[in-house]
Amino acid sequence: MNGEHRHVNPWIVAIAVMISTFMEVLDTTVVNVSLPHIAGSLSASIEEATWVLTSYLVANAIILPITGWLANYFGRKRLLMMSVTGFTAASFLCGFAPTLPLLIFFRIVQGAAGGALQPLSQAVLLEAFPAEQRGKAMGFWGLGIVVAPILGPVLGGWLTDSYSWRWVFYINIPVGIGSLLMTRAYVFDPAYIRRQAGGVDWWGIGVLALGIGALQVMLDKGQQEDWFSSNWIVALLIVSIASLAAFVLWELRARAPVVNLRVFLDRSFATGTFLMTMLGFVLYGSLVLLPIWLQTLLGYPSLEAGVALAPRGLGSFLAMPLVGAMLAKADPRKFLASGLVIASLTLFRFGQLNLNAGYWDFFWPQFIQGISLAFLFVPLTTITMGHVAREQMGNATSIFNLLRNTGGSIGIAAVTTLTSRFQQVHINRLGEHVTIYSPNVWHGFGTSSKGVAQLFGMVQRQAAILSYLDVFWLLGAIFLALVPLVFLTRKPAKAAGPIAAH
Repeated sequence: MNGEHRHVNPWIVAIAVMISTFMEVLDTTVVNVSLPHIAGSLSASIEEATWVLTSYLVANAIILPITGWLANYFGRKRLLMMSVTGFTAASFLCGFAPTLPLLIFFRIVQGAAGGALQPLSQAVLLEAFPAEQRGKAMGFWGLGIVVAPILGPVLGGWLTDSYSWRWVFYINIPVGIGSLLMTRAYVFDPAYIRRQAGGVDWWGIGVLALGIGALQVMLDKGQQEDWFSSNWIVALLIVSIASLAAFVLWELRARAPVVNLRVFLDRSFATGTFLMTMLGFVLYGSLVLLPIWLQTLLGYPSLEAGVALAPRGLGSFLAMPLVGAMLAKADPRKFLASGLVIASLTLFRFGQLNLNAGYWDFFWPQFIQGISLAFLFVPLTTITMGHVAREQMGNATSIFNLLRNTGGSIGIAAVTTLTSRFQQVHINRLGEHVTIYSPNVWHGFGTSSKGVAQLFGMVQRQAAILSYLDVFWLLGAIFLALVPLVFLTRKPAKAAGPIAAH
């Protein structure tokens, strides 16, 4: 059966693996808008309900880096089917959960089962298509990775408002069944996928799980606990650093490492993975700001805010296939550099808006940014994997996806913290110039307690928007600073297939 996949149309294989991957990526954001409903339904606070998000992300992050090893141990097709089955079953149990602790437990199972789907789908696609068509394959893959997180809040808001928060999970069941049937029929293991000799690297798995888990919880709960003023957050940081350092040292000396870190010796892979980490940082960080801006400062309802965020997904949806098709005829590094510049300009544009911004002020920067993301994700994946040996493809895609998601988690934590700190700075600065004793303020608000409260509310809103603008300028500057790194990478090989290890 190992050779049967050669006779299957690669686009059928692409559809088979991308259905489940899109579903899994969607679930990282689709639950966000449902948290108040979940908390109310299960008699919990919003703070307690956020563990529904954290538990999923932690389990997902722990499985991601060991996916390549798991694929060799169980077989790629078998692992893919196990992951889809586990994710679908856990989705049903999440929707059925009568209490918050059970829901959190089933989300852990769902995150662990779904963690393998992103790197597996990427590895399958890179192998199903010849080298000259990998750009098209990565354009298709990028649709799920970029569009799903943007579509998630819209779909989640609509399902919750129209039906119930439980349907956010039930919707995965028919999708999972369809993906499972297609995977069984059209996806096959390549000849080089085989169980490696030697025992299981339990020490490596253990310290990796501890390090990644502690890091993810710290990033997710840090701002809420006021970061390093909390002994708990400090302890998580120490555990994470110590565990990950021990993991690196152990894996470099292990005979059969669970994650082969020597793939970083390839210059293009190392540089590309760093660029993808920073791309996750900026993209996910900016995705946090816009919904808050629209809902808290401009008064958009949650569903309307989700619709207002759709242009980014629309731009990516239109541009991804085109960029994928053009890559075969051009140097992908030029596409990548152009994408960074264009994306930075759209972030600078957001940094020029104010409280009077309308729908179209948000539409065009997002739409253009969506197009630029196609110039980023598709070429970057092609460049990063262009010189990776086919035997290391599963290992490489696992690391690549882990660091993208980790960059996103760090970006969300950093942006949330920076906006809070910047807002306090602007409140202090504006407060120095606006007091109830100023003539204009005296006539506008008076000195009553109600007038003072109105004045402080206005100062808070202005400080909030100024903090958002500061962060958008910072994110844009980060993208520009990454441009020179693009040319440290090598142009992808034009071989007929993945490079064999020697």
